[in-house]
Amino acid sequence: MNYLANTPLYISIPIFVIVLLVLAYRNLPGFLWAIASLIFVAGYSSSFVPPLIVLAVFAIFIVPPIRCALISKPVMTFLGKIGLLPAISQTEREAIDAGTVWVEKEFFSGSPDFKRILSQPYPSLTAEEQAFMDGPVEELCKMVSDYDVACRGDLTPETWEFIKKSGFLSMIIPKEYGGLAFSGLAVSSVCSKLASHCGPLSITVMVPNSLGPGELLSHFGTQEQKDHYLPRLADGREIPCFGLTEPMAGSDAGSISSHAEVFKKEDGELYLRFNFKKRYITLAAVSTVIGLAFKLRDPQNFLGKGEELGITCALIPSDAPGIHLGRRHDPLGSSFYNCPINGENVELPLEKHVIGGHSGVGIGWRMLMNCLSAGRAVTLPATSTGTSKMCNRAVGAYAKVRKQFGLSIGQFEGIQEAMCEVGGYNYMLEAARIYTCGGVDSGEKPSVVSALAKYHFTETVRTSINHAMDISGGSGISRGPKNIFANAYTSTPIAITVEGANILTRTMIIFGQGLIRCHPTAMDEVNAIESGDAAAFDKALWSHISFVVSNVTRAKLLTLTRGWLSPVPSGPFSKYLRRINWASSLFAVFADMAMGSYGGNLKRAERITGRFGDMLSWMYFACTVIKRYEHEGCKKEDLPHATWALDRCMENISTAFDGILQNIELPLLSPILKYIHRPFFRFNSFGSGPDDKTGQKIALAMMTPGEQRDRFSYGMYIPSSEREGLGKLEEAFVDLVKSEELFDKIKKSGVKAKHPSAMIKEGFANSSITAEQVDFLKQTVEKCEAAIQVDEFELDDYLHTRSPTALT
Repeated sequence: MNYLANTPLYISIPIFVIVLLVLAYRNLPGFLWAIASLIFVAGYSSSFVPPLIVLAVFAIFIVPPIRCALISKPVMTFLGKIGLLPAISQTEREAIDAGTVWVEKEFFSGSPDFKRILSQPYPSLTAEEQAFMDGPVEELCKMVSDYDVACRGDLTPETWEFIKKSGFLSMIIPKEYGGLAFSGLAVSSVCSKLASHCGPLSITVMVPNSLGPGELLSHFGTQEQKDHYLPRLADGREIPCFGLTEPMAGSDAGSISSHAEVFKKEDGELYLRFNFKKRYITLAAVSTVIGLAFKLRDPQNFLGKGEELGITCALIPSDAPGIHLGRRHDPLGSSFYNCPINGENVELPLEKHVIGGHSGVGIGWRMLMNCLSAGRAVTLPATSTGTSKMCNRAVGAYAKVRKQFGLSIGQFEGIQEAMCEVGGYNYMLEAARIYTCGGVDSGEKPSVVSALAKYHFTETVRTSINHAMDISGGSGISRGPKNIFANAYTSTPIAITVEGANILTRTMIIFGQGLIRCHPTAMDEVNAIESGDAAAFDKALWSHISFVVSNVTRAKLLTLTRGWLSPVPSGPFSKYLRRINWASSLFAVFADMAMGSYGGNLKRAERITGRFGDMLSWMYFACTVIKRYEHEGCKKEDLPHATWALDRCMENISTAFDGILQNIELPLLSPILKYIHRPFFRFNSFGSGPDDKTGQKIALAMMTPGEQRDRFSYGMYIPSSEREGLGKLEEAFVDLVKSEELFDKIKKSGVKAKHPSAMIKEGFANSSITAEQVDFLKQTVEKCEAAIQVDEFELDDYLHTRSPTALT
């Protein structure tokens, strides 16, 4: 006792504070806090009374039975009464419980395990999958003209037959049923390559390999249903569609009014009587089997489960009596089948047609959410990445070939500013696509990652296609066989809308589901309050308090040091990992503050939850960029692309957090955050965005043919030089680059002419180039002029093919 009596307080107190900070930073157990406090107090005490007081106080907080009786149980009762924690409906609970928690949990922890994040698999295609890409996928692209599909409103019969016989509809069906059983990466790669050439073609292949009968049957069907349907889906005898959306149930899919009632026929067999109206159903008009989501009622309780049985999924033959097909919507002129379906008094046997038979009754929403958790991470990111690769390659070629004021337009800084976003985002999207598919192929069904991927992939490629249209100017807006970008541009909002509208996805799903699902204690607290389990609540509550104390400490220290206290893996991007660690600590602290302040109203504070979702998303994307760069061998020539992408991620994280500081509503703290912390953060942010020099390097790389450009286009369809549009543009681009050395030679010979034709003539006259070189240069000039031409139409031919008659 009293062993510190000779130690000045100005020495012992700072040491004691440092010890407490270390305990908090490392989130160490409460008994270590008690020991540290006991050592400090006993060191200045001449009696046992102060140490005993310390032990008594800590006993209240670290001995579970005492703590539960005195603190946790009253707190649980109070929270239950005021509804501070959000109430979760059955539909919401099934959505939250769907899928798995993956690496997104690391960012909610406030202390991401980067070894785990960066050691995730970064897969590649198998030999069989690559052969399919090089064979049938390449052949299918050659068969299709994007402009022809747009004009005819459909694929040709020959194309449909090729899709069926080549297995394009069976990529997710197990091999024992005649399917290809491809990995998520392979499905993604096929859809991506098709999307780089023709959007409707990609959608036609994508939908049967995403959420629909094939996926649902493989996971939930009875053996009899699998044996009947899966081989027929695999070989194309059956064309599936899936009906979920209705006129009054879009993003709120749980409010569907489509219904069926259980009834018994004279022979004693249970039947269902369906009545429904669906819309926006892809492939419906050409389908042979309809997957249907509906609410099931059992008025006479034949099944013994009550009257209202909940959302259920069934398979309905498209030619069943009472089914009305034959019409289609026109989604921005994109020529894939998107249609309404109506059903009136459709009667079918329950066991045969409900997916999963009697066992599948009432669990349709769970089926859908589980399948969507994986599927949404694969398909829409794939089509977005395919479009991004097309933009990256075509914009680079066009910016080189198109000249104004005697220069390729890609030499102008204004054009380069747009180009670098196309190139930088292309690098980032491919990194995130492969990383996310790696998680899916490892058995994950990452519901939160799939939501953020769906939102940010589709929004990011919207930026890229907008830039492509701006750069290509008149060539971009003039439709015809020569046009490269117009169909992708006009159809971009379709991906924004489907599988959860983007506004809803950003503001409600990414952070809303993530907070409950990925927070280390929130779900346990909610469950404990609902069940009245005081012991479980005590454990969750004090884990939560320890978690908050640790993250507040970490956030303060990391903010003061700009993340330099972070222990992160060494590598070329360690500084970015430190910033992500810093951002994660602030993200975790403010997520807890928001949950405590808003309580059950947090899910309605959509502007705030959207910004939290943005922070989470860009931390994830940054990690995928680092993973790609390291996996591909830290190629020096790729450094500008990776750096640009990481700087953009840091900028977006900063923007989101700045918005949280400005707008979050916290009693007493909001003014401090807005007027003190926010100005300081603007001075000390995670990053201010990419610099111009890095962007210029990306733009120049896009206009340079070679290994890097081909690698960044890997997996897209590159048409031959005979094809209008990108095919002829590519040929002109390659020859133009080859010709530059000859034009430089002509200039050095003293030729003063500016126009290429005059330069060639004078260069040949002064013998600086040969006759063979003259022919090559003339052909190159002709190819470049042809590549930037736009299509023209005869008036009568154009006017007579414009207006189908609307039926409603």
